[in-house]
Amino acid sequence: MLLAELEVWHSRPMTPTRRVALGHLILPADPAPGFGGLLLGAVVARHLDDVDDDLIPDIHRLIDQVDRDERIVQPRLRNRFQVDRHGLARSTHRLVGEGEEMHLQFADGGQPLQQVLGAIYAVERLDRGSRPGVVEAIHRAMRWRGPVGPALIAHLAGGRASSLSALADPRAWALDLLGFPPGTVAPPRKDIQTRFRDRLREVHPDHGGAGQGAAKAIADITEARRVLLA
Repeated sequence: MLLAELEVWHSRPMTPTRRVALGHLILPADPAPGFGGLLLGAVVARHLDDVDDDLIPDIHRLIDQVDRDERIVQPRLRNRFQVDRHGLARSTHRLVGEGEEMHLQFADGGQPLQQVLGAIYAVERLDRGSRPGVVEAIHRAMRWRGPVGPALIAHLAGGRASSLSALADPRAWALDLLGFPPGTVAPPRKDIQTRFRDRLREVHPDHGGAGQGAAKAIADITEARRVLLA
């Protein structure tokens, strides 16, 4: 199942000019950062290590300028951002879902900096209300030092549970995980705490829970409580 898609058009390797444009975008960003924000952050994290370190401060400034809707003088960071895609090559990056798991699919092509710029400029296409959460995910991606996979997705989401259900509808996921009956909307704080403690005892190895996967189960239950108490 396709969750998000980013199409970056960029100059070909042998072309003397450096240009970037955007194509087809599927970037849902609600609840923030949404699947779109996760994909944009992942594209940045995937390619940033291959970008000149001297350009990193200007990339941070560009992210904030795009977030504030400021006019960006072109060319910027050695590349011109444009609308016309004539003569450019295409790279398509995707976030896909399979069951409760999410997988990132990156296209090879173009320069790493061009992929980073494409992800940043895509923020301009989002509603103003959605941008802060997406921008924060991209800043988190800039700080990431690790493999590009499930741990990165959780990091971009703010350290929260990274299952498909948890990110698509956090409250519904949390209510279900803590065992509230269907149709429950706003359970009392006391009931949330009670069900949290009950579920914690069920999965904790000290109380007979399976040792394998216990750490993740405890983390998910704790996150579910946070979501419902927020």
